Amino acid sequence: MHTCEHCEARSFNMCNALDADELARLASIMSDQRFEAGTTFIEEGAPADDLFNLTSGTVKVFKLLADGRCQITGFMMAGDFLGLSRGGTYAYSATAITPVTCCRFQRPQLRGLFNELPKIERQMLGLAMNELMAAQDQMVLLGRKTARERIASFLLSLSDRAVRRGRPGNPVELPMTRGDIADYLGLTTETVSRTFTQLKGEAVILLKGNHGVDIQDLDALVEIAGQEDREACFHPFDQIA
Repeated sequence: MHTCEHCEARSFNMCNALDADELARLASIMSDQRFEAGTTFIEEGAPADDLFNLTSGTVKVFKLLADGRCQITGFMMAGDFLGLSRGGTYAYSATAITPVTCCRFQRPQLRGLFNELPKIERQMLGLAMNELMAAQDQMVLLGRKTARERIASFLLSLSDRAVRRGRPGNPVELPMTRGDIADYLGLTTETVSRTFTQLKGEAVILLKGNHGVDIQDLDALVEIAGQEDREACFHPFDQIA
């Protein structure tokens, strides 16, 4: 049997609507790829020749500003799709935070498959719409929320994403560094660390080393995030970059 049938991410990625024959056709044009932590496998401005469907691990997607600063625009996980572009070049860079495995597709071959399997093309259109939603969410997060609200919203988002992937939502896994979180939330590393310490002192969270947070008071965290009417719902970063 081809690897798609044993993929743990299949139930929540672009392949979930395909039957066995369609999966076999998709598998015929893809290659398995592994990237070690710290590997940049998409570079902003480079020809967008390949697309990647993550099957395990965590990736940070970012843009470098003119002054050399880094703005992380998302953290991608199993089931997410990377490599959509405009103008034939990648619009961002992507670096593996942890060891990553993915399915790699050459763009011309995948485009040709759209004619055979229209449902994949429809799925890709939906992913592109999710990218727009992600950009809108990021604008609200950076423009309207305080540091405490940003941190609380970030933790809740990661918790929800884990649940939708069939994993425990608490404790929250944080494979990224405090610096990465700061670059994503538009804060300084010191502010991120100080806010985590404050939330710990208020018994809202319990820090589990540098890469985990146990939510001790969910109601308080939801209130801080300004999400009193919150429901665990689809988040734009679950699918695409």
